[in-house]
Amino acid sequence: MSSILRQSCLLLFKIGVVTWPRVSGTDRRHRPCRQHDHGFEGVYRRGRSLSLRPAAPITAARARRRDAAATRDALLAAGAELFAERGYDGVPVTAIAQKAGVNKAMINYHFGGKRKLYLAIVSATFTEIVAGVEKLAESRRPAPEVLRELIAVVGETATRRHPHFCSMMLREVVAGGTHLDPQLIDKPARILGAVQRIVARGVADGDFRPVDPLLTHLSLVGSLVFFFATARFRERVLAARRPRIAPPAAAAYVKHMQDLLTHGLAAERRAGRRRA
Repeated sequence: MSSILRQSCLLLFKIGVVTWPRVSGTDRRHRPCRQHDHGFEGVYRRGRSLSLRPAAPITAARARRRDAAATRDALLAAGAELFAERGYDGVPVTAIAQKAGVNKAMINYHFGGKRKLYLAIVSATFTEIVAGVEKLAESRRPAPEVLRELIAVVGETATRRHPHFCSMMLREVVAGGTHLDPQLIDKPARILGAVQRIVARGVADGDFRPVDPLLTHLSLVGSLVFFFATARFRERVLAARRPRIAPPAAAAYVKHMQDLLTHGLAAERRAGRRRA
């Protein structure tokens, strides 16, 4: 087939429909037409190059990589939702595979089993949060401003990026963290360390009154995790009230926590200056 195409190109060249491109010196790399697996790269007509360059073909290997990534993402999303609803022990691998729309063998293939899928979900989310809060802890901006942004980061993670994570972690915490590896236990400790550094700097700069950083951390994280993990229950409770009470929006609660903590931690002289 390629020899027929080459002969056709040469015939067009001979009768003048196609001409050789003008090149300098002895550069003979260009030809009137050059065939690839996906077709002709270009044809020169009357000395001009027509741009006929289709996109690179999707090879079998590229398609497999794309499908593998989609399968992995589907398993992560399905696992996160189901673990949040039922807890680790209440979720069989068949349920995860069914929700993801894949064969259950894919869980072993991509993650090495249910527990490693669970750990992958927790580790990826904690890694993202740790990176954000540790970067904030290194900021030289005023501590109250940094603390407000840290609360916003946790809120963003819990509502948009990983909406099932707080429910997962609340179940895990109640179970004593029995499904987590020691390496994962270190990640919440690093978040605590970031909060400690922010609070310590705020106290040193006179922005915060002397407080226990651990209690501050527990107040911050505990309140946010509980709020986001109990959204459905809260909606049921509030819906039963007469007159009905609309559930608070996530953004409103995040701002409430920002105000509550930064004002509650404010040093007395700063608080007195604001009242004045």
